[in-house]
Amino acid sequence: MKHNLHKTIGDIISDAFLSYEVVKDPACGGDQLVSLFCNDLKSRGTKYADVDIIILKDGRVKVIIEIEESDIKPVQICGKFLVSALSKYFIHDKYGAVEMDDSVLFLQILDSSKLKIDKTSKLEQFKNIEKSIQSIIPIKNSRIDNYRLFSGDVSEFVEDGGLKNELINCIREALK
Repeated sequence: MKHNLHKTIGDIISDAFLSYEVVKDPACGGDQLVSLFCNDLKSRGTKYADVDIIILKDGRVKVIIEIEESDIKPVQICGKFLVSALSKYFIHDKYGAVEMDDSVLFLQILDSSKLKIDKTSKLEQFKNIEKSIQSIIPIKNSRIDNYRLFSGDVSEFVEDGGLKNELINCIREALK
């Protein structure tokens, strides 16, 4: 399966944040799954999710990025957020067990290329999901205290300006 949006976002993040550790899953151009766990012990029983991109700052998880190209239903969107919010560690062969920072940004990027813009309520639904999640964070015992949802197709992210700049600026703000 081709992951055009995954690869595009992976390239944008790698190019824009050269001075940070950017860890990408294979669909985004990386070489290993990017897995989140409820504690620092790597096992099937403690693994909660695989996400697409993690940005590390000062040896801690600062940004989590999840890209969804096919399943853009509310249960998928909210479910991925919740399992990430419940996670405490990112565990990877190269980095070992990496704890979440005290303040973590969770970004979701949804592919809208298959939507018939004039016949869908999905874009309104996405805005409402973003507002709803923002209204409940931080969740007790979670380090995710910032949430953003972006939707668009590959072309909207590759053009300078627009979504690409908004995405980069959102991440830069979180990395301050």
